[in-house]
Amino acid sequence: MKAHQCHTLGEPDVLRLTDVPDPVAAPGTVIVDVRACGINFPDGLMVAGNYQTKPPLPFTPGSEVAGVIRAVGDGVEGLNVGTRVLAFCGIGGYAEQVSVPASQVFAIPGSMSYPDAAGFSVTYGTSYHGLVDRAGLAAGERLLVLGAAGGVGLTAVEIGRALGAEVIAAASTAEKLALCEEHGASTLINYAECDLASELKTRERIDVVYDPVGGDAAQAAIRALQWGGRYLTVGYASGDIPKVGMNRLLISSASLLGVLWGAWAKRNPAENASNMRQLLDWYEHGLLVPHVSRTLPFDAASEALNIVMNRQAAGKVILVRD
Repeated sequence: MKAHQCHTLGEPDVLRLTDVPDPVAAPGTVIVDVRACGINFPDGLMVAGNYQTKPPLPFTPGSEVAGVIRAVGDGVEGLNVGTRVLAFCGIGGYAEQVSVPASQVFAIPGSMSYPDAAGFSVTYGTSYHGLVDRAGLAAGERLLVLGAAGGVGLTAVEIGRALGAEVIAAASTAEKLALCEEHGASTLINYAECDLASELKTRERIDVVYDPVGGDAAQAAIRALQWGGRYLTVGYASGDIPKVGMNRLLISSASLLGVLWGAWAKRNPAENASNMRQLLDWYEHGLLVPHVSRTLPFDAASEALNIVMNRQAAGKVILVRD
């Protein structure tokens, strides 16, 4: 089979389309014939050698796929050859086939397209885990989402709305904010045109902050937390890991919560499966509408990853195979 492999760490352009052996279904795993693959910011960090997971070279990036089960290993129950699925694979997704632990593979509804499914598990899984498992976001609370038009940000907007929260979306352009409004945000902040700290001071206090961006916005957001507020640190797409003053947490009795969904999902497969069932149910009922901004052909992996790493996409970028 063919796979986009990283033989040298660097920019997305280092990826090379290479012939590699077909995977074999080991016990407890399934082989997925990949029809579409989601592109995620951590993929690019991994290729650059800047992610906490550092697979040995060469490796194939790609943490989530959708396709059809090609083979099933011993001991696997409830998944059959020919079933349409989405899968969280961690690495290996930029390929024609991938081996995935069965606990991380989920049948998809008949109404779900492969591009929608390929961009579903990481972003929605991360946001649901952060907002529900970590922050305990409740109906009527006020949620601020930074980088709200990005891959995970937009899913946080939708999940916040589904949970009955009031969602405040912060993004850098009017076009991105219009997309956030379409997906459920009730208040919009363009932080390219205003001082975020000053803007937040004019509003009621925030119960939960969802931050996949980091950088200067973090300081403004943490100061806006309500008594007992929760700050979710999800990622650092700005390239700047913020230094949070512990005193700000102390004076508002606030909590700083890390969200590393992939590692949590592997350690807690039953809980993650329950979360995924809820998310797929919401999808079937129209509460979640994945926004795929770009689809590119399978051989354009470097181009697709460059788009994501340069923050040029609203929603998801997906590689598709014919």
